[in-house]
Amino acid sequence: AAEYAKVREQFGRPIGQFQGVKHKAARALIALEQARAAAWDASRALDEGAADAGFAAAVSAVIAVDAGVQTARDAIQILGGIGFTWEHDAHVYLRRALTLRSLLGPSKDWAAEVARLALGGGRREVVLELDEDAQPLRERIRAEIAELAAIEDKDALNARMGDEGWSVPHFPKPWGREAGPVEQILIQQELKAAKVKAPNLGIGAWLVPSLVRYASQEQKERFLRPTLRGQIVWCQLFSEPGAGSDLASLSMKAERVEGGWKLTGQKIWTSLAQHAQWGFCIARTDPDAAKHDGITYFLVDMKADGVDVRPLRELTGEALFNEVFLDGVFVPDDQVVGEVNRGWQVARNTLSNERVSLSTGGGLGMGVPELLRFFENRQPDTVVTAEVGKLVAQGQSIDLLGLRTTLKQLNGVEPGAEASVRKLLGVQFNQDVADYCWAAQGTAAATEVLMAESGIVARAMLFSRAMTIYGGTTEVQLNIIGERILGLPRDPEPGK
Repeated sequence: AAEYAKVREQFGRPIGQFQGVKHKAARALIALEQARAAAWDASRALDEGAADAGFAAAVSAVIAVDAGVQTARDAIQILGGIGFTWEHDAHVYLRRALTLRSLLGPSKDWAAEVARLALGGGRREVVLELDEDAQPLRERIRAEIAELAAIEDKDALNARMGDEGWSVPHFPKPWGREAGPVEQILIQQELKAAKVKAPNLGIGAWLVPSLVRYASQEQKERFLRPTLRGQIVWCQLFSEPGAGSDLASLSMKAERVEGGWKLTGQKIWTSLAQHAQWGFCIARTDPDAAKHDGITYFLVDMKADGVDVRPLRELTGEALFNEVFLDGVFVPDDQVVGEVNRGWQVARNTLSNERVSLSTGGGLGMGVPELLRFFENRQPDTVVTAEVGKLVAQGQSIDLLGLRTTLKQLNGVEPGAEASVRKLLGVQFNQDVADYCWAAQGTAAATEVLMAESGIVARAMLFSRAMTIYGGTTEVQLNIIGERILGLPRDPEPGK
């Protein structure tokens, strides 16, 4: 269907260029990757004779069977009239998917089985098991981490971890440890086992790779070391009122002055700007250049004269992000990262790091553990049990996508679609869990006691609305999957 969408033309362009078609194809790919991950895990669990193979099989039945039916239907829709003919094979796939679902039974029954097993402590762990060949390296890493665990002063621990490359172990020395994929996994596992936490880089984690790649040696010494120690709080000064997803249309201007630049304009949706010491900012240094040219990447002192930070109250009632006004803020030449007018390259590097960071999951929303804790002391009815099981299966499949990505990296293979798919599924899953738990409270959902369960769930539910916006909106991510993975035509330029 995707190949057909590349060549079938209507209204003077390929139908795959229309977002309605492109997004449908992208969502079909997402369903396919999710189903593949679930079926793969069930197959290996059965091959191994694992005690939790029943859970893996039930998850696969929930995810893969319905995905097969929906994907076959969507393929026919994309194909249009030709997909409705007997001659085309599309109907064969639909018939096969429908027959398989009929033979296996309703997915709600399998979802109820997933919930029963998970609530009873029978959820299958998604863990990466390394070969015995990795044991000597594990022992060496464990010994080094034991020394770190003995450091009681948090600041001293952060300084040592930052200086010895534990903050970004995959980076080259002296900033990282030049750790390959296996060593990175071992470090992560051993730090967790020893309950040693690496310095919290926060938003600075998005900046670090860009500094390593583009910054001068003096800039690296000045900014990288304290950032890796967790000593600098950063904010990202990218988005503007008229430049969100279309970031290259930014209008903040930077004027050349003696010894540096003066920045003037407005940034918005800037998380943690009210707490940040430094910000990484892009501004237009050549207004006559093409859209993606004439942009320069700056490091801005957030305490400099002319910086005005105004917190924005969010729908949660809190103020995580801000609008930031720069009024003739002086930035010296030694705080320009990369070449003047070539800052878009640096910004793209930072944005890719932001998306990778967000795609790896983390404690920003409600997941399977929170879902199971919410229902462990409740007695859900049949309908609720099936819904809980469906959510558990969704969460399990997302974890499996992460595992498959890691395994590919260990074998020197590019991850492919899994990483992009996981980001999209992950944020939607966080929303779905929070929404469901909030609604399941009944009348208690109408009130909010901040530190009680109702308040915690309410905040998670409200905050989750941001998850499909920041780090690249769902719609933009669907475009990326459709264009870069499926090879569908790019959206036309405005006016064409």
